[in-house]
Amino acid sequence: MPVNTNEDVTVADETPKGRAPSIRDVARLAGVSHQTVSRVLNHHPSIRPETKQRVLDVMEQVQYQPNRAARALVTSRSHTIGILSSQSTQYGPASSITAIEAAAREAGYWVSTANIDSSDERSIADGLAHLLAQGIEGLVVIAPQARVFDTLAQRSIDVPHVSLQSTGQDSDHTLSVDQIAGARLATRHLIELGHRNIYHLTGPQDWIEAEARMRGFLEEMSASDVPTTAPILGDWTADFGYHAGRELLTVRDFTAIFSSNDQMALGLMHAIRDAGLEIPRDVSIVGFDDIPEAAHFWPPLTTVRQDFAELGRRCVALLLGNIDPSAPEHREVIVPELIVRSSTGRPAF
Repeated sequence: MPVNTNEDVTVADETPKGRAPSIRDVARLAGVSHQTVSRVLNHHPSIRPETKQRVLDVMEQVQYQPNRAARALVTSRSHTIGILSSQSTQYGPASSITAIEAAAREAGYWVSTANIDSSDERSIADGLAHLLAQGIEGLVVIAPQARVFDTLAQRSIDVPHVSLQSTGQDSDHTLSVDQIAGARLATRHLIELGHRNIYHLTGPQDWIEAEARMRGFLEEMSASDVPTTAPILGDWTADFGYHAGRELLTVRDFTAIFSSNDQMALGLMHAIRDAGLEIPRDVSIVGFDDIPEAAHFWPPLTTVRQDFAELGRRCVALLLGNIDPSAPEHREVIVPELIVRSSTGRPAF
């Protein structure tokens, strides 16, 4: 069959109407056998460069999408990474998933996500089974609660896996942002501004990140010999931050608050303004996460930024290092950055 050398639109017009182009359509338009197209898809070394390029050109012109299930049957490779996730509506887990998806696509992998109920052992087991049944080649666990890892520790995971939360249980399979270091940065910033009456609003007690940020706060306060009060247990929401702020202002025995996330910081700022006080003149606030809206709070919020894009790249690199020994590994803990957007003031008393 002669090779079709017409313009792109002519090739596209020769594809069947009403359905997606198949591997046989690509073969016909490129003037090769369907086995040759399959070899191109699987990067077979025997294909001549000019033939490979012709096939790739036709694929692009007709917008051919390979059938993943069929390829997996032939190659015994799914090129799929599974993500087991709970609380994926929260900013941190959602940003981590987005970053991993982007890094996986760049490496030629697909991503399948199973959302689980972290309080239900059956949900955790079913989510894991669902991903393994898809023939995933690697697994990422984004579950902020320690009980998820307790459940997974009782099960055999026979694929390379990485956790984005550091539980201290399995350091060989952990990649994380140093939450303790980030909390110490935030706390040290307030101390260096002269504050000595600092409160800490934590996240939920069962969240690994919330526990680590609380530890960082307490460690930095102790290292600077600044007396501490008991941290206030929060729930990540702006509503909680607002009501906690209202309660704290009835006593007003503080000049600064380190909030364990930006949403609770927003609620605190609302409560402080409702009381007729100004930020940072009367009370200084530092958050954590650097959500996109933090730069547009009033005043713009000083906060701790986590590099989720870098976290995603390193996570995929670590997984591929286990899947393919020739791939580079990047296991180092990621250190967050303090973003100072407005003067956080001096203590008012």
